[in-house]
Order: sequence, then structure tokens, then C-alpha cells
Amino acid sequence: MQRTDGHRPGSDERSIGELVALATAQVSQLVREEMQLAKMEMAEKGRRAGLGGGLLGGAAMVTLLALGAGVTAAIAGLSVVWPVWLSALVVMAALFVVAGLMAYLGREEVRRAGPARPERAIRGVQDDLDEIRTRVRR
Repeated sequence: MQRTDGHRPGSDERSIGELVALATAQVSQLVREEMQLAKMEMAEKGRRAGLGGGLLGGAAMVTLLALGAGVTAAIAGLSVVWPVWLSALVVMAALFVVAGLMAYLGREEVRRAGPARPERAIRGVQDDLDEIRTRVRR
């Protein structure tokens, strides 16, 4: 006797239709989860790139301040004796050190952000496809 749900009495095996429906549901769930992972990964990379860009922008601003201090030092050095321009040169050197440090840190953050693609999600999908292929071959 055949049941209306396609399941045969006394049989522990599922029908092809049930297996296809189950596989479809599982693949849909898997795709949704991989898309969620991709979104999270891209958000993380965006935050890193934003931080790196901000640090690079800050480095540019500090460099402009250092150039201003350098101009001030040159003017003060020509018009006044030793102490004023020496202090301006010290400030300029300190600003250049800060700018260099900010540029280095900004570059590292941009480098850490990596390419703008969700690598972990892509790797996860590839692993899932490999697993599906392995199970289909059995």
C-alpha cells in the first residue's frame, strides 16, 4: 500500500522527491548562511580600510602642519637669533615623526584589510561544493 505522502510503509528509505526537497532546503539554508558570512566579512574589511584611510588622512594633515612649522622656523631663523627657530625646528621634527608613524600604521591597516572580497565565505562555499560532490559520487 502506497501512502499519499510518498513514503512507503515499512521502509526506512526516503523517496527521491523527499530527498530532492530536503537537499533543496539544505542548499538554500547553506547559501543564506554563506551570504551572511560574506556580509560580515565585507563589513570587517570595510572597517579596516576606513581606519587605514583615516590614519593616512591624519598623516597628511600632520604633514601639512609640519610644513607650516618648517616655514615658521625658516622665517624665525632669518629674523631672530638662535632660540626661536631652534624650537620651531624641534616642533617640526616631532610632527614629522608623528606623521611617519601615522602613515606606517595607516598603511598596515589598509594592507590588513586585504582584497575587497569575502575570502572566508568563498572558501566555505568551495568546501561545501567539494563535500556535495564527494557525497554525490558515493
